[in-house]
Amino acid sequence: MRLTIPKSDLARVLTNVGRVVESRTTIPILSSVMLTATADRLQVTGTDLDIVATDAAVATVSQEGTLCVDAKLLADIAKKSSGDISLSEDNGQLIVKSGRSVFKLATLPAADFPTLGADKYDATFDIDLASLFAPVAFAISDEQTRYYLGGVFFHIKDGTATAVATDGHRLSRNKGPSIPEFEGVIVPKKTVGLLPKGVVSVQVSTAKIKITAGDFVLTSKLIDGTFPDYQRVIPTANDKLVTVDRDTFMKAADRVATVSSEKARAVKLSIAEGSIGFSVSSGDAAANDEVEAEYDGEPIEIGFNSRYVTEIMGVLPAGSVQLALADAGSPAVITGGAEGLTLILMPMRVS
Repeated sequence: MRLTIPKSDLARVLTNVGRVVESRTTIPILSSVMLTATADRLQVTGTDLDIVATDAAVATVSQEGTLCVDAKLLADIAKKSSGDISLSEDNGQLIVKSGRSVFKLATLPAADFPTLGADKYDATFDIDLASLFAPVAFAISDEQTRYYLGGVFFHIKDGTATAVATDGHRLSRNKGPSIPEFEGVIVPKKTVGLLPKGVVSVQVSTAKIKITAGDFVLTSKLIDGTFPDYQRVIPTANDKLVTVDRDTFMKAADRVATVSSEKARAVKLSIAEGSIGFSVSSGDAAANDEVEAEYDGEPIEIGFNSRYVTEIMGVLPAGSVQLALADAGSPAVITGGAEGLTLILMPMRVS
């Protein structure tokens, strides 16, 4: 291998691919990236055994070749280099030169680099997947025992692309455009965090998902499990409708939550005609606040985890939001300003 590549291009592809590579691993090949020099480009590939990321950049290649090298070391060198970078292989080492700087890095055989293998995809379509998943990602569960909640459920509902995530305490569902039919899949949390912005080409099967954005290609295994029937927990008869400004609501909830303990972050909402009262009691401390709201029904009191309130409101755009309630023991449906987005928040018992 022998090539020259602009510093900015090498740094960019190493950054894109490096987000997949696990920094803490006892398997050397998994802390490496595979460099493949062909014709007029350098392709960089990284994997953690569940996800493979590939990116490429134009390079002046005088000798083709493939090798593996420590991902973090090469990325750090690229970021700190002063100009164009030349890469060449010599006796099992990668020689990295930039200006007067010379680095010699150990390499590993490309034949040892793991792959996910070939796969046949059931559907192919273009979609802004990052935008579809963004408003639901906050609700992904981190609980290991319920591994099937550890990602976004991506499926077709009523002919449209639908993304759902829940941790049992809150649920977020976002609907997007019409796309071809495919069997619903669960996209892992790490993969969701790696999605490139903008419209991408997506290929999906029951085992893998492949996302292509220009030279960047992300292929990921899917979570092998059954996502619960989330539609059963979305209330359809909540008739107590409260409209309030999102920012005003969030700030009031955050203010009173200042006195709450970490274990009991409950905030009680006292909803009456024209207003929402916020109250928190925690040991010897207490706090109260009140904001204006549009409501003309019977008074109702309901408690929520204040952190969950902040996170749910945070995915909605500024402006008016609507809370649809039934009673103190039933989940709230929260909508506002984002077409296709429905948020569900389970209540907490408060005194």
